[in-house]
Amino acid sequence: MPTWIVVTQWGSKAVLILLGILSIWSVAIILERSKALKALAKKDGWDQAQKLIRDRDWPALKAWAQGHSGLRAQTLKVSLEAAKPEQVEYAYLSFVQAEKANLESGFTTLATLGSNAPFIGLFGTVLGVIQAFGALAVQKADTAAMMAGISESLVATAVGLFVAIPAVVAYNVFSRQLKVLLGECESLKNLYLSKL
Repeated sequence: MPTWIVVTQWGSKAVLILLGILSIWSVAIILERSKALKALAKKDGWDQAQKLIRDRDWPALKAWAQGHSGLRAQTLKVSLEAAKPEQVEYAYLSFVQAEKANLESGFTTLATLGSNAPFIGLFGTVLGVIQAFGALAVQKADTAAMMAGISESLVATAVGLFVAIPAVVAYNVFSRQLKVLLGECESLKNLYLSKL
């Protein structure tokens, strides 16, 4: 058997192994980010915080912020610690920018996997088709054997899509959750500033 056919056989297997590793990596990121965002977005009674702000009950608001661990409560803690009203905005922006970097960890990987896994699968398919036609040319195999080789090569494309679709869906869901959560944090900060 010619060397190039052996190389394409190994290449096809390597692509499937790579896609399997990428799939495991994607699932691990999805589970970790889901858990982290759920912990920060947990229902912490932030409507109660809004009421406390409207009532200008600063001691109770401070106690509420100290008693909760979600991102909204952390935002209020930072806002309440600012000495002057004009410092609240800067304290909030500094806090959110630092937190956003942590909250978005893994998003780039999910986006990259979502956009590139189908191409990796397609590469495996091309290698498999080359292998099938090469075997046909060398061994004068029948069409049934060639079709079996081509169908095996299409598995790489399917696996590439299997990796990409959940990664894209998770990226979109997590981005939306983060946008909503940061919007709620900004709403609390603005309400607080309006009542000072």
